[in-house]
Amino acid sequence: MSENDLIYILALQHVSRIGDTIAKKLIAHCGSAEGVLKEKKQNLLKIDGIGAITISDLYAQNHIEAAMAELEFIKAESIKCQYFKDEDYPERLKHCIDSPLLLFSSGTINLNKKHVISIVGTRKITTSGIAFCEKLVEDLAIYDPIIISGFAYGTDITAHKAAIKHKLQTVGCLAHGLNQIYPKTHKKYVAEVENNGGFYTDFWSSDAFDRNNFLKRNRIIAGISEATIVIESAEKGGSLVTADIANSYNRDVFAVPGRTTDSLSIGCNNLIKQQKAHLLSTPFDVPYILNWQLEKEQQPVVQKQLFVELDTDEKAVYNYLKNHNKELLDTIAINCKLPTYKTASILLNMELKNVVRPLPGKLFEVV
Repeated sequence: MSENDLIYILALQHVSRIGDTIAKKLIAHCGSAEGVLKEKKQNLLKIDGIGAITISDLYAQNHIEAAMAELEFIKAESIKCQYFKDEDYPERLKHCIDSPLLLFSSGTINLNKKHVISIVGTRKITTSGIAFCEKLVEDLAIYDPIIISGFAYGTDITAHKAAIKHKLQTVGCLAHGLNQIYPKTHKKYVAEVENNGGFYTDFWSSDAFDRNNFLKRNRIIAGISEATIVIESAEKGGSLVTADIANSYNRDVFAVPGRTTDSLSIGCNNLIKQQKAHLLSTPFDVPYILNWQLEKEQQPVVQKQLFVELDTDEKAVYNYLKNHNKELLDTIAINCKLPTYKTASILLNMELKNVVRPLPGKLFEVV
């Protein structure tokens, strides 16, 4: 993308009545952002869904002037810009109809061939919520996922810090430009996040800070991830909006259940009750539902042993698989008379002991 192209894309993004979806429609018709801004008004009005009010401000000179000013900020701060047609634009986000026309980023983000999950929840996270979030990231670390969140208080910063602790990439999606950080108390985490991932936003440095920005930001959190995990939520909250957006994108959603008397479990319990989320009772539910497989280089080096110590449940699973070649996790659980969540944990432990291995289609077999 040339500097000239970027100026016209920024200028189109600056037009107040033209959002991302309409901008993409105009670009599809005219071939480029420059083509849109140079197209005759009467030709644009022939496009289905484009009215006079929508493009009434399109030809104002201040859009180019604002774009050039923002370009200076981008260059001065070495901000990366990803146009929705670029090859390096996040692949999952590319398929969302309302994804950002232009995405700004800082840090060392690399989404290539990675599992990407978002972790969201209340800003008033409880001690048990913190413990579950930290355990979730710790147990999933072997799969090397990228952890996405909103860099806010509570659940967000807990997820980011847990990812950094376990040397995982983590990305904060911001509701403002890259010229500021909210909340200010989280400035102390910025360098660590950028060294282990970075930040995404589609807001300019000149954009006013507004509460509605957080709702707009949530579409990036949901769209960039293969699954969204809600740790805790009240009956209403931004994390539930993110879950709804993820559902609209046909992405998996997980929710951690809680007691019906706990106010910060109501949102999660409702997601599960309304069949809008998978019940997440153990971290291993995530790789099971998403069918994650450990790559060869991710598998721990285990010295081959003639005899491996197995506990009672592991022996039951081992003997069943030895007699039945390869089987589904659910089938193993039923025949070994074990809960599915516990069987998933047992199989992972046995995998680490190099006793069983996962196969495509959620099957397992003895090594």
